[in-house]
Amino acid sequence: MTRDVPAGVIEGQTLTADAEYSCDVCIIGSGAGGAVAAATLQKAGLKVIVLEEGGYFTANRFRMLEEDSFPNLYQEGGARTTKDGSMVILQGRAVGGTTVVNWTTSFRTPEKVLDRWKTHHDVNGFAYSDLVPHWEAVEERLSVARPPLEVVNRNNRLLYDGCEKLGYHVETIPRNVKNCLHTGYCGMGCPVDAKQSMLVSYLPDAMHAGATVISRVRVERIVMQGNEARHVEGTLLDATGRFATGVKLKVRAPRFILAAGAMGSPAVLMRSGAPDPHERLGIRTFLHPVIASMGLYDDEVNGFYGAPQSVASHEFYDRGDEVGYLLEAVPVHPGLLASAIPDLGKTHRGWMEQVANTAVHLALTGDGLHDDVPGGKVELRENLPILDYVIAEKTWRALRHGQKEMAKVFLATGAREVVTFHDPAVHIRKESDIAKIDDAPFAPRKVAIFSAHVMGGCGLSDDPRGGVVRSEDGRHHQIANLHVIDGSTFPTALGVNPQETIYGLASLFANRLAERWT
Repeated sequence: MTRDVPAGVIEGQTLTADAEYSCDVCIIGSGAGGAVAAATLQKAGLKVIVLEEGGYFTANRFRMLEEDSFPNLYQEGGARTTKDGSMVILQGRAVGGTTVVNWTTSFRTPEKVLDRWKTHHDVNGFAYSDLVPHWEAVEERLSVARPPLEVVNRNNRLLYDGCEKLGYHVETIPRNVKNCLHTGYCGMGCPVDAKQSMLVSYLPDAMHAGATVISRVRVERIVMQGNEARHVEGTLLDATGRFATGVKLKVRAPRFILAAGAMGSPAVLMRSGAPDPHERLGIRTFLHPVIASMGLYDDEVNGFYGAPQSVASHEFYDRGDEVGYLLEAVPVHPGLLASAIPDLGKTHRGWMEQVANTAVHLALTGDGLHDDVPGGKVELRENLPILDYVIAEKTWRALRHGQKEMAKVFLATGAREVVTFHDPAVHIRKESDIAKIDDAPFAPRKVAIFSAHVMGGCGLSDDPRGGVVRSEDGRHHQIANLHVIDGSTFPTALGVNPQETIYGLASLFANRLAERWT
């Protein structure tokens, strides 16, 4: 056993013999939560080791090809779905986590969400005002700013112009980029390091201060004794991340932070046999179910170039007793588009031949902000996480409503045809055609639904009967030296893209822990 593990990245597939390390803080996961915690704690003088299941890929290894990025940078090669196969779940799997492949959207948590956490879920450890200085620090470090309207691509500009013509709220989206070249390949790993993901920001900060990141480590379990975690046991994976190499890793530490994401963190605790006296682990796992439509234009849109998501409308975010949603844009890369179009053969090819003239917009629904929208449950299948998730009736109504509004936006900007991703598709060429959406099937596997945001499963609550971790610092209720710092701690979904909420909470919690541990 050694404490002298070098700072920087160790690619797990290069280790040829079992290894055992010790440190002051072992962090499982290198995404938005784990990276911010690592940088904060290492700078405070604590030796940090970060374990990451994904591979270590840098800008010179991003080839801007879907056939390359999905197998290398996404969970299950981009093919992860809910248990019933009705919804695709896009999650990152790399050093830097999902921040490596997200589309840069950076929203602070809506205040109404934090209010609900307090009133409905006993989250009393922080308030909106407590997060503000942490958001400000993160935004400065990650160069978060709204782009001028003049630089958004046409796919996004059509959303902006359509909303304006309809009198809807619309704005450009804050993005975490620096010297962006607007290549359009954010979802495949930024080839010029413009996107300020954890890969190029907080993880290097942590490593420059002395932290170690070990990639290609699948954490099998946290070994516990009494009410404390003692060490982590992991299996090393090969360069593809698909197969175990046979090499084992053990990390001992007096303190542990679990930041493996809203499916990964519950799964690690389940595999570890973590105490769960009130049966809260893995439940209330939330998505932002998303539905999309494409608009076809006579002139080129070229939605595969430019900032993929730079305009949003909050017009329908708060719909009272009904589930709300955002309107945003989707990059129109051929693989992503082809996977959503339900038609086959010549018909499918016909749509794909029009990709340059196609815009795609989405409606992103909230989740868990109503009592009758309970989310899903993380389970283990062959020791790997799977999400049993049923879309609530209220959410289906919101998806239908959003589909209609997207059609209005497309028609307002001169689309010659609007096409939904139902099977069979609904075709809309004039306003009176929008009523056809009422007759379309909104049901599992009858329309393409996906989500890039997974939240919950280790929910915050100061009442152990209501959650897995306490809200002061993410400490597990039954495990004294284990903290969870990632999106799994959300008691509900947000209704907005979650990365900045995770950054803010991670900064708040990690700073509190640094004060206590040093």
